Amino acid sequence: MNTGHVELARAQQERWESAYVRRPRLHGVGPSRAAEWAAGVFGAAGIDDVLELGAGHGRDALFLARQGFSVHATDFSEAALDQLRLEAQREGLDDRVTAALHDVRDPLPPADATVNAVFANLLLNMAFSPSELRSLVAEIHRVLCPGGIFVYAVWSAADSCAKHWRRLEDGLAMHDGFVGRFFDESLVTELAEEWRLDETTPYDEGQRRMWRVTMTKPVQES
Repeated sequence: MNTGHVELARAQQERWESAYVRRPRLHGVGPSRAAEWAAGVFGAAGIDDVLELGAGHGRDALFLARQGFSVHATDFSEAALDQLRLEAQREGLDDRVTAALHDVRDPLPPADATVNAVFANLLLNMAFSPSELRSLVAEIHRVLCPGGIFVYAVWSAADSCAKHWRRLEDGLAMHDGFVGRFFDESLVTELAEEWRLDETTPYDEGQRRMWRVTMTKPVQES
């Protein structure tokens, strides 16, 4: 971690690690609505391999693998990834799912233009400083092939619970020890500056108001 709120980042990593240890399958077993959307988008584009960032215990990685995708899942919680690996093995999906410990504040491991699709559900609204958030999106842009697709979902600033979170600096907020960021449309647009912005869709999942965003890395003219 080279930039941003280092101590906050470490505290949040420890908090998430503890949460996954206390509550296996913390986020449930069914896929997110964003993952269901992403499967359709990636499949229609003829993509069969996906890099998932912030995979947690793997409900979406496993779903994508069941749909026939090869998934490389990353997270900064070893406890969560252990649960993902165990479930992939139990379901006989370990030939389609790999999992690696990685903090996305550091450069992404893939080389330039070697990834066809990136998926991230509820990652970008975690405790990133503005510069870390921009750097993460730039890293995703770097590793994607021209024409590669990035699908992500985040909490919306229109979520009714946003007003109950304690405001911190840099647009972050805290509740019950967890720190995050609520996205408005202007932030979605700002992060799409080097991309083709294919769709931005507000939707509800459970009691949360969300944004779903699909972006494509442009194919450069020769």
